Amino acid sequence: MAQRTRQTQLYQTVLIQALRNPEEAAAYLSAAFEEHAEDLFLLALCNVAEAYGIAKLRTRNTPRLATIRALLDALGLRLAVEVKAA
Repeated sequence: MAQRTRQTQLYQTVLIQALRNPEEAAAYLSAAFEEHAEDLFLLALCNVAEAYGIAKLRTRNTPRLATIRALLDALGLRLAVEVKAA
């Protein structure tokens, strides 16, 4: 069990470090959003916010779109809607 915890902590550390790159953060959030799982996207958003040193988000309450937009703006990111590939 302790080995799994260390591996999880190492993964989280490496993830947070990678997410400091804006392209990595954008790709990570986009991939999470594509899963159509709200909780997964919110977790991804929390990880990106942590990477940028922004206060921890509460995943218990679903943030409003305005909150998500403001957070993404603070991260230098934006939410975009695109046409699906045929």
